[in-house]
Amino acid sequence: MTLSRRDLEQGRMRELYRATIGAAHALDDEALSGSLAETLAGKPKGAGWWVFGYGSLLWNPLFPFVESRPGVLRGLHRRFCLYSHASRGTRDAPGLVLALDRGGACTGVVYRLPAPVALDELHLLWRREMVVGSYRPKWVRVQCGERAIVALAFTVRHDHPQYTGKLAHDEQARIIASAAGAFGSSLDYLERTRVALVSHGIVDAYLEDIAARVGALRDAADRSG
Repeated sequence: MTLSRRDLEQGRMRELYRATIGAAHALDDEALSGSLAETLAGKPKGAGWWVFGYGSLLWNPLFPFVESRPGVLRGLHRRFCLYSHASRGTRDAPGLVLALDRGGACTGVVYRLPAPVALDELHLLWRREMVVGSYRPKWVRVQCGERAIVALAFTVRHDHPQYTGKLAHDEQARIIASAAGAFGSSLDYLERTRVALVSHGIVDAYLEDIAARVGALRDAADRSG
């Protein structure tokens, strides 16, 4: 099942996490609204309504946008460093999803929300990205050609229990090769991200390396089977 806009509108992401990891770990609407208000209070003066996509937002944004541009975010990099206990894995067999971690750089896509509906769309985005509070929203500068755009990005919280730390690439590949949850497999998540990036002319060497390792594991399993 692919995550839909209706899932967000009806709070199904929260219900999924409440059912799988417990109600105490899923933020209610009041907590989500407080988090969004705090983030908006720190919005730089003159910044527009841009969101930086680096993972599933690339291929399933679920929000309207009036403009999109590929760009480079420096000081943060894309990595499979969040365990997924529901959407791309289970409590007993966690999957992995991407987050932005410190250091390096990340090439992704910035999307500009329509100003008249930006706040409503951000409330829905919070229901998706902040449902268990594993990300820290930040305003970042993304270099899009000669233009620097201030955008909202979701960075990983090192103090969150779903943060993996620095898993070796082979361990990441092992998990991704087999984990699956309510919204599909971790491998599907990886492949959709790779395809979305390529559609924007972006080839991520890290994702290509993980995909090659997953492919080798699956080939070995097929031969032994």
